[in-house]
Amino acid sequence: MSESCVLCFARELENETWFSAWEPFPVGIGHRKLMPKRHDADFFNLTDQEKVDFWDLLQKNKDYLNNSLGSHKPDGYNIGINYGEAAGQTIGHLHVHLIPRYKGDVENPRGGVRNIKPSLVSW
Repeated sequence: MSESCVLCFARELENETWFSAWEPFPVGIGHRKLMPKRHDADFFNLTDQEKVDFWDLLQKNKDYLNNSLGSHKPDGYNIGINYGEAAGQTIGHLHVHLIPRYKGDVENPRGGVRNIKPSLVSW
């Protein structure tokens, strides 16, 4: 954990090696992020325990959303990681986005995460 990392202090659900929280700049209802407790982790150097715990916490977050969003129960999900500055990563602490999707949230969902908020992408 790093005292200068904005992600390290937003904990809601957690297990031994990961924690999760609501995304402060959501692209839709229920957008959450999952982060390893080890600040220097990246998605390609996770320990075996971190890999197991990631999938455990991902499922717990999905279950939490399915049970807590009432009439906004998701119809699907996008899971996304921006790894490295060239891929759009802007915060140095690995985080994985869990983005609930809803029928009709975009006109044509083909393309998945690329089609969530086209206005956020400046080409």
